[in-house]
Amino acid sequence: MSQQLLENPVKQLGSLVREAQKSLQIENIPVKGYEKVLKVTDKKAGLTAIIAIHSTTLGPALGGTRIQPYATFDAALEDALRLSKGMTYKAAVAEVGFGGGKSVIIANPKTEKTPEMLLAFGLAVEKLGGTYICAEDMGCTTEDVKIIRKTTKYVVGLADVKSSGDPGPFTAWGTFRGIQSVVKRLYMTDSLEGKKVAVQGLGNVGKCLIDSLFWAGADLIISDTDPAKLQMYAAKYRAKAVHPSQILKTECDVLAPCAAGGIINDQTVGEFRCKAIAGSANNQLLRDAHAIALRDRGILYAPDFVINAGGLLNVAEELEDAGYNPVVPRYKTHHIYDVLLAIYEIAEKNKESTHAAAFSLAEYRMKYGIGKRVIPPTFHHSAEP
Repeated sequence: MSQQLLENPVKQLGSLVREAQKSLQIENIPVKGYEKVLKVTDKKAGLTAIIAIHSTTLGPALGGTRIQPYATFDAALEDALRLSKGMTYKAAVAEVGFGGGKSVIIANPKTEKTPEMLLAFGLAVEKLGGTYICAEDMGCTTEDVKIIRKTTKYVVGLADVKSSGDPGPFTAWGTFRGIQSVVKRLYMTDSLEGKKVAVQGLGNVGKCLIDSLFWAGADLIISDTDPAKLQMYAAKYRAKAVHPSQILKTECDVLAPCAAGGIINDQTVGEFRCKAIAGSANNQLLRDAHAIALRDRGILYAPDFVINAGGLLNVAEELEDAGYNPVVPRYKTHHIYDVLLAIYEIAEKNKESTHAAAFSLAEYRMKYGIGKRVIPPTFHHSAEP
């Protein structure tokens, strides 16, 4: 469907946009602690979405668009709220001059996603006038972003000359550096040679991560809900394949969650057999208190909104006046390692969880405007047919 639209003539596209402008509805949802939460619907296009803007204290809200078949609207709302809040703190620690936002589209990305749906969503983003900037996320591809761009300029992650393209490899590299940081903290060396690393999820980030881990000499343990994909990567890297129901209980040096959030919860926290948790998944803690439970068990935790900031660092770069330069986010992503080592030190000094230490760092930067954007972002493209 996406490819079909990209090949459609301008006249047909214009007709689709005009229809979306007539049927699009945007409803405000009051949520305490959030600047703006919107329910976006277009019955004709089959669109039901949520745009959550948590904070623009340090700059316009920036965050991906997740397309998932949520069981209920409330489940989608909870995910959008948690993700947007996480983006606020991720952006603050990363000092990219942006705030936190996120959007979710309630649909099965394999069977229900349509060009009309994406165009309508883009119109909703455009109506916000740049207070929220979207990008790809789970279920939303770079091809989908091309379609969204046809109705809004407030989108990043495009595969254009002055844009950044797929942020996955940067997220994966930052996660790899984060894994090195926990190994350094535990073993006084950041060499991964012979270290057992269990990776949950072989999606866009996970598959890049295991490639880096393989070349670093790690003993790989991998899991994915797609049996064919799991076996393919297990054969490619001579990795141990583990059923999804067992990966969190696997004995290893480092567990790297790279799939859905909430995997650190009341049920799992006592089952972990790892020395550290360092992965790219968002919102790994079901509740903040679970970070304390990890600390009490002697499990080192790399806060998710710090370790997985590589993708954000990458897409943020394309909004600079000079356009995208991959060398800059590469440098910043590489130094996620140093930021995490500093957080571990702060946590030990203050006798608190690493999550609390990272959260306090983000709050401090927001309170005093450290990293606040003073020059408006530059969009090197416009909404175009």
